[in-house]
Amino acid sequence: MKVPFTKAHGAKNDFLLTWSDEAPPAHFEALARAICDRHTGIGADGWLLVSRPRPGSASHGSIRLYNPDASEAEISGNGTRCAAAFLIDAGLAEDEVRIETGAGLKSLRLLAREGLLFTFEMNMGSPSYRREELACELPLRGGAREVTILNVGNPQCAVQVQNLDFDWRAVGAEIERHPRFPSRTNVSFYRARDERTIEARFFERGAGETMSSGTGSTGAAAAAILRGVVKSPVRVLTPAGPLDLRWEGADVILVGPAEIVARGEFYFPG
Repeated sequence: MKVPFTKAHGAKNDFLLTWSDEAPPAHFEALARAICDRHTGIGADGWLLVSRPRPGSASHGSIRLYNPDASEAEISGNGTRCAAAFLIDAGLAEDEVRIETGAGLKSLRLLAREGLLFTFEMNMGSPSYRREELACELPLRGGAREVTILNVGNPQCAVQVQNLDFDWRAVGAEIERHPRFPSRTNVSFYRARDERTIEARFFERGAGETMSSGTGSTGAAAAAILRGVVKSPVRVLTPAGPLDLRWEGADVILVGPAEIVARGEFYFPG
């Protein structure tokens, strides 16, 4: 079975995009595992099923996001920018793009385009949190860590650290599946560089380590602002480069790239 795909990345957080009517509906989970595998598949941090807009819809399209382990996620900030680039390139949207996600309708504005490289401003919405979880202790095997628990369309656990010279991947894997998070969580580790800059690393639910994360950057930046560590606007330094965020009214606005890099067919045996 041939499954068409487009490959794109948002700050090296890479995704495969397929029109939903071109994917076998009975095999979404198995196909997600197969196509995202970096050794026997195409390789990606997630697979996005993109649906064309329904007649009378307020959106330009909708997306479903599958992680490499076949679990379904509510949203990816970087992935949604990739979907916006995909829709614009298909002629279904222009400068303003509205996309239905598992976290609701998201609005993006195209700031620049050079060929297949796009820069978007995306409204990530209003982070939700409980005051008592802005600084709470999470018991772990190596000792309790103070964390911030919040939701930016998907669950986030942001951990402020003094440095990143420790096995944060192992700690991230433990936090992701901690009993405190029955549906698992995304994890970010961040440290302040100055009052408007943080450096961050990401361990994402269902994907593991990623070079960048739009929602992870949003969660880390929001946590740092809420705790008085930095002030808005905030630049988040990721291994893939910077993402810029600002808290505007109730919402957090994220600015970042999306680039389409390949198209092809995946030969799925299902």
